[in-house]
Amino acid sequence: MTIYVEVIGDPIAQSKSPAIHGFWIEKLGLDAEYRACHVTSEGLADYLAERRADHAWRGCNVTMPHKKDAIPLVDRLEPLAKRVGAVNTIHRAADGKLIGRNTDVAGFLEPLSDRLEQQHYFRMARVLGTGGAARAIVTGLAKEGFTLVLAGRNPDKARALLDELAEGEHHTAPLAHFADPTDFAFDDREGCCDLVVNASPLGMRGQPPLAFDWSHAPPGSIAYDIVTDPVETDFLKAARDAGFGTIDGLSMLIGQAAAAFSYFFGKEPPREYDAELRGRLMA
Repeated sequence: MTIYVEVIGDPIAQSKSPAIHGFWIEKLGLDAEYRACHVTSEGLADYLAERRADHAWRGCNVTMPHKKDAIPLVDRLEPLAKRVGAVNTIHRAADGKLIGRNTDVAGFLEPLSDRLEQQHYFRMARVLGTGGAARAIVTGLAKEGFTLVLAGRNPDKARALLDELAEGEHHTAPLAHFADPTDFAFDDREGCCDLVVNASPLGMRGQPPLAFDWSHAPPGSIAYDIVTDPVETDFLKAARDAGFGTIDGLSMLIGQAAAAFSYFFGKEPPREYDAELRGRLMA
């Protein structure tokens, strides 16, 4: 029996998940398939009921707009998914139960792992955006001891998100605050870890640009953009031109897929081929 996994969403044609998981399936020689399946909000419950009865189905990745709506439809919800309030991975456990998980947090943190293993006097992240992706990012960074500045069009929404997901003293700002230059004199950042994260769709193909002036970033900051289309965003280009290090959206995408792959197939994906995988995704 050829087992299969799917990614579901509305729309779904743009998903890179079939290319990522298919690449790993090919490298490992698994008798398995990974498919994309268009599922509307109205059809989500029926989809899961039908797939639950298919023993060849091992689960699905969940994209927008289903990450919250899937929560009441699973049998068990892992604590992290409950905290984030979003499910991006559903897998069938050995007992047949459907487990709702969130691998976005692990995927986001993965390319930061080397830095997070170091000791820092202080960690601060400026996170731009207050949508669904920001929930996972805020949760992950708060867990790693970052003081957060969460910026959005609606600072009240940003404050509510911080109060829900991040313990400690954190801050909000209007997104427009970062658009104009500043002459703020940053203190000594030796031994600190600073991030500027675009957690919004701004800068994505077909979306307005993200207005961020890099004078707002402390020296030594890392620019991290979760946008994957294009991979090389204007946000990252401007950061590099200003002398900052960068992390692109494929890093998070591949990281969250790797965590999900191990649940679906019971094997670790062959990460030694990441450079080849990136080449395929960017072709």
